[in-house]
Amino acid sequence: MDEAQRLVELIPRLRRYARALVGDRAGADDLVQDTLERAWTKLHLYQQGTDLRAWLFTVMHNVHVNRMRATRLADPLGDEMPELASRTQPDALVLRDLDRAIARLPADQRAVLLLVTLEEMSYEEVARTLGIPIGTVMSRLSRAREKLRAMMLRQGAATKLKVVK
Repeated sequence: MDEAQRLVELIPRLRRYARALVGDRAGADDLVQDTLERAWTKLHLYQQGTDLRAWLFTVMHNVHVNRMRATRLADPLGDEMPELASRTQPDALVLRDLDRAIARLPADQRAVLLLVTLEEMSYEEVARTLGIPIGTVMSRLSRAREKLRAMMLRQGAATKLKVVK
């Protein structure tokens, strides 16, 4: 199987990561398209025998960082993810709150969290993909999880109503 065919096979994973990274469907599709365009033009730089998936996520990360630098604006969270429609209302609300909390994480922590949890990459793969030391991956992941935990606990506390007689 050649690299072009393997690129095509990885599109669903790229779309899933882009959607979680950017927050809205249209922005994610644009990010995937820009990533594939960049990867196609730079395919000669890919080293045979290395992990193509990690290389593509590195390209996507760099494209996303370049976009963020160019706009200097945080991408707003778009419409809710389609999976929420098929869930019960309490589940959908928790998922919506989690999605919003993830979107509020700093970009470096969000990227590590999503690659480890959503894409199930090892710490080593994440470190190579983002070009950072493995210790940085572990600390960013720890901080991201702690911030998410705190945000979700605050969400739960904020929704409790006080009984007034």
